[in-house]
Amino acid sequence: MASDGTDAPRPPRRRRAEDSGKSRPRRGRRVVIGVVALTVVTAGAMGVAAWQNHAESPETARSDTQSSIATVTRADLSNTQTLKGTLGYSRTTTLKGGKAGLITWLPSTGTTVKRGKPLYRVDNVPVPVFYGDTPLYRTLSARGTTGPDVKTVADNLRELGYDTGSQPPVGTWVTPQPVTADERDAGQGADAPPGGTGTTTDGPTDRAGAPTGGPDTGTGQGPSADDAPSTPAPVQVKSGDGVLTSSLIAAIKRWQTSAGMPSTGVLRVGDVSVLSGAVRISGVQAQLADPADGTLMAVTSTKKSVTVAVDPTQVGSMKRGDRVTVDLPDSSTAEGTIDAISANVQLSEGGAGDGSGGGPGEPQLNVSISLRDTAAVRALNSAPVDVRFTSETRKGVLTVPVGALLALSEGGYSVQLPDGELVAVKTGMFSKGMVEVSGEGIGEGTKVVTTS
Repeated sequence: MASDGTDAPRPPRRRRAEDSGKSRPRRGRRVVIGVVALTVVTAGAMGVAAWQNHAESPETARSDTQSSIATVTRADLSNTQTLKGTLGYSRTTTLKGGKAGLITWLPSTGTTVKRGKPLYRVDNVPVPVFYGDTPLYRTLSARGTTGPDVKTVADNLRELGYDTGSQPPVGTWVTPQPVTADERDAGQGADAPPGGTGTTTDGPTDRAGAPTGGPDTGTGQGPSADDAPSTPAPVQVKSGDGVLTSSLIAAIKRWQTSAGMPSTGVLRVGDVSVLSGAVRISGVQAQLADPADGTLMAVTSTKKSVTVAVDPTQVGSMKRGDRVTVDLPDSSTAEGTIDAISANVQLSEGGAGDGSGGGPGEPQLNVSISLRDTAAVRALNSAPVDVRFTSETRKGVLTVPVGALLALSEGGYSVQLPDGELVAVKTGMFSKGMVEVSGEGIGEGTKVVTTS
């Protein structure tokens, strides 16, 4: 106390070492850690007991998560994978000319060429397109000439609107006969019955398929062994064959006149270009005045398709005819079908962005996809797309959210009912956060507890 009788502030008292609290936090921290550890052990033991005893309250089984109630529903589940692809025109083919001469006209890139239209010109004569599987591999001039190349000509002229007359039925014997000068000039000729040109017979044959009779005289007898060597050997019409009748020759002459070709009634190798269908010119390699028997151009189908480069290990889940969904650049979709799967493994050229998903040099197979809705891609010639492949589909199965599954200590899964009861379930397909389930007491509309 001050001498003047007033109270004066006292200097602060120094804390003793034992009051500084330096040692107490250590004891406190140990106590806290010990309490936490005891709590964790106790909770873990309670959790194990709850699993083993199939606890009767949702709070016990899901004490560490927020839960909600879900309903078992019946739905379709599917497994899908999305790969990168390229939209474009399919089946690129390189075309070569089929006869001598000089190129005098070529189509522009992007042009579509259909049946009967010129694909190019040789010495200023058009080379039209025919559809078919068999090209012209010989000169067609003699009446009675038989083969699949003749059928190609007959089928195309018929499709172009020309009257080609009737064709001898399968099994008929036909003897080729040279066309006379008068017939070639007139473009006419008397067809041999029934509709053929040249001699025909439906008579008996031996085991080798040859007629057993003499020369055909309309009595059904086949050629005789005494025939002169200069007589053409008869040929039996087989399935897929056509016969060059005088009516067909006349149709060829009329078509040649209309197409701007010499009207001779004769077709030689290279006079027409036989393709599988209409084509789109994707590139022109030849130039005007180049030899016509070299490489001319590259063509594609007129149908647009999608090509996807796939890792060979992923192809096993795909098969021809499978349906896919194509995501287009404008966020619309188009349905497609796997049209072909290449059997030749190639090495990828790029890294991210190609269908294989691997780096350069990764093995891959090309999967070709035809589009069912071509209107969706009408304005696109080429574009990157995403293709969703569905490898497995389960229709009308019972499903719950994946968060409703509880792993049992003895193995397997269960779901928890709102009253806390656990019901063992068998799981099936997992897809997009849902899982297929089945089990006793589980049906459409059953309520289960799930994590939220």
